[in-house]
Amino acid sequence: MLQTILLVVMILISIALIAVVLLQRSEGGALGMGGGPSGFMTARGAGNLLTVTTWWLGGAFGACAIALTIVGNIERSNQSVVDSDALGSIAVGSAAPTETAPAQTAPAPTAPAQPAAPSLDDLEASLPTVGQAPAQPAPAQ
Repeated sequence: MLQTILLVVMILISIALIAVVLLQRSEGGALGMGGGPSGFMTARGAGNLLTVTTWWLGGAFGACAIALTIVGNIERSNQSVVDSDALGSIAVGSAAPTETAPAQTAPAPTAPAQPAAPSLDDLEASLPTVGQAPAQPAPAQ
């Protein structure tokens, strides 16, 4: 609520500051605009009043900007950008949040089965014996 009030006050100060600056008499010949006596207020006292008013409005604008910064940070004073949990459980530097599946209980790991050592009997059964000819298919008739 206070932030909204300060923001409205800052907008009003900005509008008043613009109006006061535009009312002041031009002293230079910038862009061909001369500062002749046809201005809105030509007296020397009016120029001083506008200058003092510009300074006060500028100071009020700066004070209002600082007050807005302080009021805006009061709400977040206990939070840090690094420590905040606003992003949930996203790790710093990760591209996108990842959904984690609920932990399921896995069975206890068992030792892998050991292959059986080849036996001499298996080797002899696969080799042809010395006196036998290798088996040949029967000729086609």
